[in-house]
Amino acid sequence: MDVLKSFTWIALELTVLFVVISFLISLLQGYIPYEKLEKKLSGHNQFVASLAAILFAFITPFCSCSTIPVVVNMLKNKIPFPIVMIFLFASPVLDPTILTIMGVVMGWKVTMIYTVITAVLSVIIGFTLDKLGFQKYVKNVVMTGFNSTTKKFDWKFAWQETWSLMKNVYPYLLIGAAIGAIIHGLVPTEFIANWFGHDAWWLIPIAAIIGIPLYIRLSSMIPISQILILKGMALGPVMAMMISSAGASLPEVILLKSIFRKQLVLAFILSVITMSTISGFIFYLV
Repeated sequence: MDVLKSFTWIALELTVLFVVISFLISLLQGYIPYEKLEKKLSGHNQFVASLAAILFAFITPFCSCSTIPVVVNMLKNKIPFPIVMIFLFASPVLDPTILTIMGVVMGWKVTMIYTVITAVLSVIIGFTLDKLGFQKYVKNVVMTGFNSTTKKFDWKFAWQETWSLMKNVYPYLLIGAAIGAIIHGLVPTEFIANWFGHDAWWLIPIAAIIGIPLYIRLSSMIPISQILILKGMALGPVMAMMISSAGASLPEVILLKSIFRKQLVLAFILSVITMSTISGFIFYLV
């Protein structure tokens, strides 16, 4: 009974937040200057291009798998390799809808730190892979069909986008709410606190590695993380698992294999683990 009650309240809270925030963001997308952003992405000023890539990642609410077609089109349009990689790393972990929900559920301080860390590390990793010469491991592929043009204050389009996001993301929110409710109702607080609540540094890299094969979307991880933290789990491992599960999933890795050679795919996985681990340690210190 407690599990059902907990699930109902978590699911209801997330549903209201998700629908309202998704609709508002979709409504405002008509004011986003996509053409100017694309010019900034391909510009010679790498600092400006990096900021544009982070902004583009933030305003495109894609999961890790949905990011791949956009990456292909960016490569096809001759966007510089490090800028493409910055977008690839940042897009799944900087979803504006999920970040807003994270702020409400987990607190705005945690969300701000999370946003800054993932954005900065995405830039660092993107340029590091470029300096190490990984661009040569990109395959020649062509894909079309990505279109970002919308009308200003198009209510119909905003609702269609919200409904589309609901179909793609909402099931994962419910899964996360269900898992969170089960943990809340059935897993003893003492168990989580005793095994995962202490400040052991080695829990962070383990959580980062475990997060990748789990394929738990960021939308699912938020309610799960909230419950784990309430149960006594340390913030560092929670955030490490959250970032790794959102940043690199098994389906995404399979898709990346079609556009990247195995050396770059492996580098991508290791980079996500590194990003997750460093983020976890920063939260551990904070």
